Amino acid sequence: MAIILPEIDPAIIHIGKIAPTWYGAMYALGFLSGYFLALKRAVKYPHLSWNKDNTSDLLFYLMLGVIIGGRLGYILFYRVIPFGINTVISDPLSIFRVWEGGMSFHGGLLGVFIACLIFAFKYNKKVLDIGDFIAPFIPLGLFFGRIGNFINGELYGRETNLPWAMIFPQDKYLLPRHPSQLYEAFWEGLVLFTVLNIYIYRKKAKYERGMLVGMFLAIYAVGRFFIEFIRLKDAQMSYYLGMTMGQVLCLPMLLIGGYLIYSARQKEIAKN
Repeated sequence: MAIILPEIDPAIIHIGKIAPTWYGAMYALGFLSGYFLALKRAVKYPHLSWNKDNTSDLLFYLMLGVIIGGRLGYILFYRVIPFGINTVISDPLSIFRVWEGGMSFHGGLLGVFIACLIFAFKYNKKVLDIGDFIAPFIPLGLFFGRIGNFINGELYGRETNLPWAMIFPQDKYLLPRHPSQLYEAFWEGLVLFTVLNIYIYRKKAKYERGMLVGMFLAIYAVGRFFIEFIRLKDAQMSYYLGMTMGQVLCLPMLLIGGYLIYSARQKEIAKN
């Protein structure tokens, strides 16, 4: 028997025209938890050359990268590519209507990469060093973001008869479905966070440049690729060589991640 979920108001509270949302709160929790853990790591491993000031500045860059990149990535991957540029030209203000939904992880990832490039230039740091520093904390943001998806009753999975199947009130067919948001929260959030931080603990933060970035990209890509098989595809989206857009975008992540892991491992072997 499926679990019937109650309909939850996307807004936490209504104060006049001000209505903070659960989804926004999840984003805030993700950023704040990552920030405090990053500060703790900076203190514990001073050889990484991070402190409170540059960590705070980095958080600001990352917030802009996630929000701007996530929105523009959604417009590009899920509107322009499948339907053409005219969908945006005919309604350009839709780009800014983030309250209507539409954020892309892969777009946010590109936004974070660009933010890291700018930060690296300003603070004279290596992009991969920045990536290795933030990679262990990004899963926290992904975890809270997927919980936000679950609360909103969006991005649910295909129909199933498993004991933990759930009926989402936002589903017009009210079918028992995979709670794919929770699957992603588990893999992208808890599993990825645990693996990366155990690796840091074992290595005492003395790892080859690019290893953590590679692990993050590869592990995320593998999990997301397989979860896409049970996640309900957006009705307006097509398949590309039998794959969803999410699966297609995971392939370059896996290739880049695999290369970074291999390269870092070779350097590690050469030193030993």
